[in-house]
Amino acid sequence: MALDGIFIHSVLKELKEKILGGKVEKINQPEKDEIVLSIKNGRKNYKLLLSASPVYPKMHITVKSKQNPLQPPMFCMVLRKHLSPSKLVDIRQLDTDRIVFLDFESSDELGFNSIYTLVIEIMGRHSNITLVRKRDNLIMDSIKHITPEINTVRSLFPGIKYVFPPTSNKLNPLSFTKEDFVKFLTTTSTKIDKSFFSKVFTGISSSFSKELSYKLNSEKDFSENNNLDFLYDSCRKIFDEVINDNFYFASYIENEKVKDFYCYKLTYLNKCKEKCYTTPSQLIEEFYYEKDKCDRLSNKSSDLSKLININLERCTKKIKILIDSIKEAKNKDTFRIYGELLTSQIYNIKKGDSHIGIQNYYSEKMEYLDIKLDKNKTPSENIQRYFKKYNKLKKTEQAANEQLKIAKEEMEYLTSVMTNIKNCENYDDIEEIKRELMESGYIKFKKSNTKKKGRDSKPMKFVSSDGIDIYVGKNNLQNDYLTLKFGDKRDIWLHTKEIPGSHVIIKNFGKVPDKTLEEAANLAAYYSKAKNSSKVAVDYTEIKNVHKPNGAKPGMVIYYTNQTIYTEPTKPDIKQLQ
Repeated sequence: MALDGIFIHSVLKELKEKILGGKVEKINQPEKDEIVLSIKNGRKNYKLLLSASPVYPKMHITVKSKQNPLQPPMFCMVLRKHLSPSKLVDIRQLDTDRIVFLDFESSDELGFNSIYTLVIEIMGRHSNITLVRKRDNLIMDSIKHITPEINTVRSLFPGIKYVFPPTSNKLNPLSFTKEDFVKFLTTTSTKIDKSFFSKVFTGISSSFSKELSYKLNSEKDFSENNNLDFLYDSCRKIFDEVINDNFYFASYIENEKVKDFYCYKLTYLNKCKEKCYTTPSQLIEEFYYEKDKCDRLSNKSSDLSKLININLERCTKKIKILIDSIKEAKNKDTFRIYGELLTSQIYNIKKGDSHIGIQNYYSEKMEYLDIKLDKNKTPSENIQRYFKKYNKLKKTEQAANEQLKIAKEEMEYLTSVMTNIKNCENYDDIEEIKRELMESGYIKFKKSNTKKKGRDSKPMKFVSSDGIDIYVGKNNLQNDYLTLKFGDKRDIWLHTKEIPGSHVIIKNFGKVPDKTLEEAANLAAYYSKAKNSSKVAVDYTEIKNVHKPNGAKPGMVIYYTNQTIYTEPTKPDIKQLQ
């Protein structure tokens, strides 16, 4: 599942139709390796996303909006200087390689027109975006600076000439001749198999190569000894469809997960469910958006996750030690009985005795016990030794039970924070969890942070199919706000049973319909640790029955007189307002 040269060719067709000749109005850099150009063409505004992500490099028209940093990065400032405002005058591709050139015409300080080329290299971890002055091929800046220490083949940084990546000896599928084709196959030892086409032609992914092999095999079995004329004619026929822009944009879904996608119908995936799109940008955005967002949020929250995991491990070790202490204290009554039995026989014990046999009148069997004594201690001291052991174990058990309750509550809280981190949808959500951990004492306050006013994100708001408002907390601070301040005593409160998750509130102005209750229960299950479970128990009750114990951590509450509904967590299909 990668953007090959053929798919990029289809994207460029869309860009030429929509934004070629348009004017650049805004330039933003929401991520360190991502640029968004706002282009107005005619009366329509478009946003062109260019990404040099090492994992998900891409370019397409986007309808999504991202939060921009308060201070624009240097590359963004360079682009604004040279391209804002400017006119997009040309869009071209290097053969069918994954290198695209966007030419912009702009005026310099003296009023003369200059052409600047934005070079987008979509090449996995080597992906980059470079601004080049066309008249002298000089690099203005790159989103990633590549020095000789990083790459000995070519460098990309301001002030040097732009050099193309190493060229391939493969054939261009849109312009190759029969002579080129025969010569390539006769001079190379290319095996005719599923990867044949990706080995012979530039811009052909493994998926498309599999499809072409599958298609040719269905028409006529081909092998190394097959007629080259048939092979050439078949290839020419298929690539002519690309030249004529006969594209078919679809993703292929297997077991509710996207297995592959492409701009050409993949008939070898005929057992998969197919989802069609009208443009390549729609297809790319839907597929990559969630994956890219999850990866970026995961990287952004990795330090918080590490902190939570460290504290969870600490709690786990502490709980184990406390449980062992409680188990050891279970024998405390034995030492008390020894002390009382020795007290009853104190006049029969002499200093220097190592043990004494005493009938246990606390037992129904009245068996004799052999109680060990310290020969260096007096009878009274031996008795006190056993009572001291009893009292020590009794205090240990009491303290351990209290600490065990605190440790379990802390572990429950930390698990809920980890669940909230996984459910984060933007950087503001992560920052709010960070502030929560500061308030809870897990992160020390920094002077620089105390002066900045954080942006408080709002709880999620949904509207049920019955038109009733449902609110979902995204972190424990929001959970407290919804349950303790926002909710009315008649509102319905929902939470997964004995599982960390979000607090869910149904605004109740009368009897809540069953459908709304089911939808709210699904939200509670979906935004919980049990998100991937099959059946989840969700408790619900009026909010007046929910209380927060004194000293409890954020999001931690107790409730009673509840009822339980069982649901299977699925992605919400009801309308979300915020």
